[in-house]
Amino acid sequence: MTRILISDDHALLRSGVKEIVVRGLKDAICGEAASAEQVLAQVQNQKWDIVILDLSMPGRSGIEVLVELKRLQPKLPVLVLSMHPEDQYGKRVLRAGASGYMNKDVAPDELINAVRKVLAGGRYVSPALAERLALDLGTDAAPGPAHEVLSEREFEVLRLIASGKSISEIAEAIHLSVTTVSTYRARILLKMNMTTTAQLMRYGLENHLVD
Repeated sequence: MTRILISDDHALLRSGVKEIVVRGLKDAICGEAASAEQVLAQVQNQKWDIVILDLSMPGRSGIEVLVELKRLQPKLPVLVLSMHPEDQYGKRVLRAGASGYMNKDVAPDELINAVRKVLAGGRYVSPALAERLALDLGTDAAPGPAHEVLSEREFEVLRLIASGKSISEIAEAIHLSVTTVSTYRARILLKMNMTTTAQLMRYGLENHLVD
């Protein structure tokens, strides 16, 4: 029996992933979570063999949830299934502890292949992402996107800025003080060699960092 927790805030997507998994893995039993809090609670209260995690979850960022999941259950494999381009998020989630990353438009058979590989103790990356990771190991590798220099929290703040939220709205959303968020904004501007919030918003939109 393989216990799989499917976490996505859209019920239709959860249902679709569940159907694919049950058809492809005959011994699979699936649980569902619709928010960051539900994911963390179910991981703490039940035993799972793998978590399929969406990055856009209500309550907390997907990467923040991933980090917390790995803190609670370091050996629990997490396969990230996201609408975001892998060149923007793939390396970041792998660094945060994910066992794999794939886009939601992937073919059903490929999703099953990824789940099987991760369950067997391996890592799943697409050929394109694997090539990008290999290039990054070379001394002549081209520089990646500007946001790759940001910490996980800075990246989260950048995404919220790009979505049009004010400093006070961001502070409330991620439970930080306005002063702390303003400090993060200043660091982001410095690291990305920008000077205005409008530049950050434009960058986020152009690089598909906004849900």
